[in-house]
Amino acid sequence: MPTSAPPSPAPGRHRPALKIPHLGDFHVPPRVVFISALAIPIGAVAALVATGLLKLIALITDLAFLGRLGFGTAVPADTAHRWLLAVMPVVGGLVIGFMARYGSEKIRGHGMPEAIESILVGGSRVQPRVAVLKPASAAISIGTGGPFGAEGPIIMTGGAVGSLLAQFLKVTTDERKALLVAGSAAGMAATFNAPLASILLAVELLLFEWRPRSYLPVAVAAVTATLVRGPLLGTKPLFAGAHVPDHIGLSAYGLCVVAGTAAGLLALGATALVYLSEDLFARLRVHWMWWPAIGGVIIGLGGLVEPRALGVGYDVIGALLTGHATTGLIIGILVVKTLIWGLSLGSGTSGGVLAPMFMVGGALGAAEALVFPHVSPGFWALVSLAGVLGGVMRSPLTGIVFCLELTHEVNALIPMVITASAAYLLSVVLLKRSVLTEKLARRGMHLTREYSVDPLEVHLVRQLETPVGVTFAAGRTAGEVTAELRAAHEAGDPEGLLAQRLYPVLDADGALAGVVTRGTLVHADPADPTPLGELARPAVTAHPDETLRTLANRMAEHEVTRLLVVTREPKPRLEGIVSLRHLLAARRIDLHEEHHAERVLTLRPRRRTPAPAPATS
Repeated sequence: MPTSAPPSPAPGRHRPALKIPHLGDFHVPPRVVFISALAIPIGAVAALVATGLLKLIALITDLAFLGRLGFGTAVPADTAHRWLLAVMPVVGGLVIGFMARYGSEKIRGHGMPEAIESILVGGSRVQPRVAVLKPASAAISIGTGGPFGAEGPIIMTGGAVGSLLAQFLKVTTDERKALLVAGSAAGMAATFNAPLASILLAVELLLFEWRPRSYLPVAVAAVTATLVRGPLLGTKPLFAGAHVPDHIGLSAYGLCVVAGTAAGLLALGATALVYLSEDLFARLRVHWMWWPAIGGVIIGLGGLVEPRALGVGYDVIGALLTGHATTGLIIGILVVKTLIWGLSLGSGTSGGVLAPMFMVGGALGAAEALVFPHVSPGFWALVSLAGVLGGVMRSPLTGIVFCLELTHEVNALIPMVITASAAYLLSVVLLKRSVLTEKLARRGMHLTREYSVDPLEVHLVRQLETPVGVTFAAGRTAGEVTAELRAAHEAGDPEGLLAQRLYPVLDADGALAGVVTRGTLVHADPADPTPLGELARPAVTAHPDETLRTLANRMAEHEVTRLLVVTREPKPRLEGIVSLRHLLAARRIDLHEEHHAERVLTLRPRRRTPAPAPATS
């Protein structure tokens, strides 16, 4: 396909060349296979890192609260010295503050916004030291009693694994993004034994697209990580035992809407609490290095009230989902866990949001089970967990599938869909942004997570092109055509010569020889004897069966605003012209379909206009 050279930059300014692949280079199978193959070692390494992080959390918990060297499943509440519940979170906060200030500030936060930011503005590049400091800081934070989850840090760390490998290879930014997200999804899959939910999380929160070039590496990495996890951590569901029956009464489905509304309100409150805390910490007149320690004071006070609110709390989640939690534990988790998680997360400490939301959502459902009709021991905790995830993360599909994979309770699918969708609806109506995207907005970035079909992708050139009104023979001279254009201008352009900005130049056989612009001809010397065939530049062309999106890419590549439409014959025949105006027309069609309301059918018969009476003489 002939191409035209881009215009020269203005004097004194340097503009780097914009190298864009041609149409035939998009979705090239060998590249997809290559990137997907790279996702296999990334998934395996991410699984090992996730396993190591969980073991490191267990080790630090054992050391901090039980004074022993081991990797057992210890929890802070098992300590024999109650004062450690108040002291160790502060110690952990101090260590994290020093690590953030003198190591990398990127370890602050709960992981997902940082991963999103590296994708949006960082070219999917993650610093090597973040890959080490982020899991270490998370292990210290959670191991010393922080009420957080390991999933946020492992998302950042797994993403760092993928990004680091990609940075050693010659790949595009989009391919590097795919490998970063593949590592993040792999870490999630290994942590929770939930490959499908991890893939959905990647699509809903990190990829910002649904294309083979990004989905396939993510799927390969998630599956690889899950297979590697099996021998290390087991293959059983993380929280089994809800025992949802096959048949659920209709009243329970109606109450799922109530549960979803309550979950949505809890999501609103939790999100507001996190950013209220962040605003309060920002007003402190002390360096942010000390904020995690202050957050540790909040955690410690909460731990004295309800010790089981500290740490990841997988044991508490299991008790809630099997109906074994006492009323005191339910209320304590619902109140204390929500407060200490929201208030301390705003301090910039390291930790994730999913596991705390599992616990809080389960506690909400367990509280509802005290008054709702009995379905099964953990039914209401399970559906409320899905609802809170749908409301807090604005990712209802991820929340539903997460709960399915965590519990293997397929019978709860429809109730979870109802609850998560109701919570999502409430969150969308009442909350401008989610807990994951609000931080990015505060940093001056705009992020949309709404996916729709590009209208440029559904319209073909032949549907919108316009015919070419004026062509010139290659043998005509530039001066002759210039004089003709100037005469047309003085006469008010009766033939429409000046209404066209791009003029095709045809050779003696009627084939396209090139193009000249109106500006070139209008400013030429009327005495210029140069034939148009020599003056014309190669034409950038399109074909009638191509999409407008393809044309938009081609216009960006060649830095032009108009393309000539030619047939695919051996000797292409000129058919028309397409410009930016046509791209906007496709957008206008999309806007009309979105906003214009009309009634197509009606039950009322149309009134017929009575025929005029015959004239009488």
